[in-house]
Amino acid sequence: MPTTPRTPTASATRVLEIEGNALIALSRALPADFEAAVRLILNGRGRVALSGMGKSGHIARKIAATLASTGTPAFFVHPAEASHGDLGMITPDDIAIVISNSGETSELSDLLAYCLRFDVPVIGISKRADSTLMQAATLKLTLPDHEEACSLGMAPTTSTTLTLGLGDALAVAVMDQREFRAEHFRSFHPGGKLGARLAKVTQLMHSGDLLPLVPEGTPMSDTILTMTRCGFGITGVTDAQGGLIGVISDGDLRRHMDGLMDRTAGQVATRNPVSVSPETAAAEAVAIMNKRKIYSVFVVETDHRPVGIVRLHDCLRAGVV
Repeated sequence: MPTTPRTPTASATRVLEIEGNALIALSRALPADFEAAVRLILNGRGRVALSGMGKSGHIARKIAATLASTGTPAFFVHPAEASHGDLGMITPDDIAIVISNSGETSELSDLLAYCLRFDVPVIGISKRADSTLMQAATLKLTLPDHEEACSLGMAPTTSTTLTLGLGDALAVAVMDQREFRAEHFRSFHPGGKLGARLAKVTQLMHSGDLLPLVPEGTPMSDTILTMTRCGFGITGVTDAQGGLIGVISDGDLRRHMDGLMDRTAGQVATRNPVSVSPETAAAEAVAIMNKRKIYSVFVVETDHRPVGIVRLHDCLRAGVV
């Protein structure tokens, strides 16, 4: 009698439970050479070359991308292409991370022989500690032998999840040891929403001749000309030392309309204006402007000297939300 097939929900639950339990088991018993692998990558003079065949190759590509985006130069080498010239991509200064679930992938043989010949350190990832790959490896990251989540127990599922998890753990451990910070991360992710959220105000601000500034003794007739020329609807007012002491907005002009042209910029300005430092994240500047219900904010150095102005419109147009 045929068994009743699982419902889609039951199948999904089973897969996630099997793979989740395998990851938990791996987290509680990391391979003995894990910390040595982190140190090897940290002390490496070259790049990290990753290789694997089939599903292991797909995982190797992702690990290479994660390493590269977190401060460790890395790239993928296809083992079959390596045998036809791409071995020249790997130098004696590099480190190889080679992935094979069985450890017996024949396409890896030329790459392993090349690494042995030129003394390229190999970090092997496999579930078989006695495999050809692990015997050739300098450091061995042996995966626990858990059942595949595939109903037939054949398709790489749990094994690839474990490999990916171990690769992420390796990349993040190296990242933490490098003290890789948000500003470094932004350098490798300049595009899209992520890049925008990590941008600094210095990357979006207007400066130089576009910066609307007048000394506090400037007559309002000249102040209005500066506001008109720069087109931000606001100007900063500075003291004798060049520090920002106030701002004049279109609203300030309306509030002081009576006798406006008989006054100076310092008499009309709103004192002690909100400002941000050059290192302020653009997302934080947006939050400040939203909270204060303003549309522009000056960027000032520690001595209160204004070096730029950033507008809410500029941040939103750049994708900062």
